Amino acid sequence: MVTFGVGSHNPAKIRAVERLSEFFNLTVQAVDVPSGVSDQPRSDDETKRGAVQRAKGVIEKSNADFGVGLEGGIMEINNTVYVCNWGALVDRNGQVFTASGARIPLPESIAEGLRTGIELGDVIDKYTNQLDVSKGEGTIGILTDGLITRTDMFFHIMQLLYGQYQFYSKSKG
Repeated sequence: MVTFGVGSHNPAKIRAVERLSEFFNLTVQAVDVPSGVSDQPRSDDETKRGAVQRAKGVIEKSNADFGVGLEGGIMEINNTVYVCNWGALVDRNGQVFTASGARIPLPESIAEGLRTGIELGDVIDKYTNQLDVSKGEGTIGILTDGLITRTDMFFHIMQLLYGQYQFYSKSKG
């Protein structure tokens, strides 16, 4: 059985990795590791760096076969703020695979809160009058009326990550 360590205790991220069990037998463990970036990553680069650092931290802190880092952030193009998300998969040989997922523009009322320095999780909780949206459907779930949830988004990234791992493993053998 293969063990995936997830560098987070966020239920949406853990569920995304657990969904890989649709394809093969695995166990998932949450590993508390820092991202090494700000609590609210504000660019693709920072968000990706946080995912990679979490995945590497899992390998350093646990006995998992794979370290997984899943990081959500925001980025701006032409004065429009978008949700962005990155994932990283690191194996015991030190191979690092990265992938990014869906982007969706944020309503200006949410972007305004972010520009004042407030984190997206806090802004979306206030916007929806809910608590811990980031641990459930996520901002993407709110803005797509539940058609795509945060777990779905991160699962897509996990498919991209593990698919890359499989491709490169086959091409070496």
